Amino acid sequence: MAELLLILMGIAVVICLLTAAWDSNRFVTVPYEIVSDKVTKPCRFVLLADLHNKSFGRDHERLIGEIDRIAPDAVLVAGDMLTAVRGQSCEPALSLMRQLAARYRIYYGMGNHEYRLKLYPEQYGDIYEAYVSALSAAGIEPLINENTYLPEYNIAVCGSMIDRRYYKRFRKRPMGVDYLTKLLGEPREDACQILIAHTPQYFEEYADWGADVVVSGHVHGGVVRLPVLGGVLSPNMTFFPKYDGGRFERGGTTMILSRGLSSHTPPVRLFNPGELPVITLTPQTAHGQKGQA
Repeated sequence: MAELLLILMGIAVVICLLTAAWDSNRFVTVPYEIVSDKVTKPCRFVLLADLHNKSFGRDHERLIGEIDRIAPDAVLVAGDMLTAVRGQSCEPALSLMRQLAARYRIYYGMGNHEYRLKLYPEQYGDIYEAYVSALSAAGIEPLINENTYLPEYNIAVCGSMIDRRYYKRFRKRPMGVDYLTKLLGEPREDACQILIAHTPQYFEEYADWGADVVVSGHVHGGVVRLPVLGGVLSPNMTFFPKYDGGRFERGGTTMILSRGLSSHTPPVRLFNPGELPVITLTPQTAHGQKGQA
């Protein structure tokens, strides 16, 4: 009996190792639709988050091929396209951004890894300045606590870069009721307001600020996903995080939380492949029916 148990355990370990190797090197496309009475024309976004300098295929050919197949109107970036490691090249992330910028409009919100590079130049040198400069040369100006307007769709896109204290481990730090308004200004109430907010932990605060749609990443789907229980561990070292991936609602606000394209420390995923969300914002007629494209 003990020998059989060891054999079964060995088989389970091998299956998990093979699955982890498979899931850590693939991604799935996940569609979402949000109907809004503020949107005047259908708009399709792809959402990139947590690439962490990974490439799917030679020079991102698999990822770019899928994005080209989808043919979005624009690309939303929810941060952590690279990893804050001293001496590490930004080129994998920059190569993807350059290629996409030549095809699509890109709205780039910063993650905690980009923020860390900016915050600690004594540790990381000029990586942040070089990265932002290269993005600018490619035609991408990151949205750092600022809003931009897409008049053809009546959509506003705001990118947030919140303070490092909101990324501390083990517990959620309280966020003041007026913190986001002081940081971002007032939301566009006359347009469908998208907020790119890297960490989903403050979804309630984003909704209270006035976002109609929130796009986030950061949690990597919980690294390992279990049936019923969902994601196991978040980057701030909490088990079974409330927000691990998917669609969430609060009042009139919808959050699309990407499970991310990759991971780091550890750089593995189990029962949790990378994810490329596709978000379609669809107009709503006065009768509550979907508008026509």
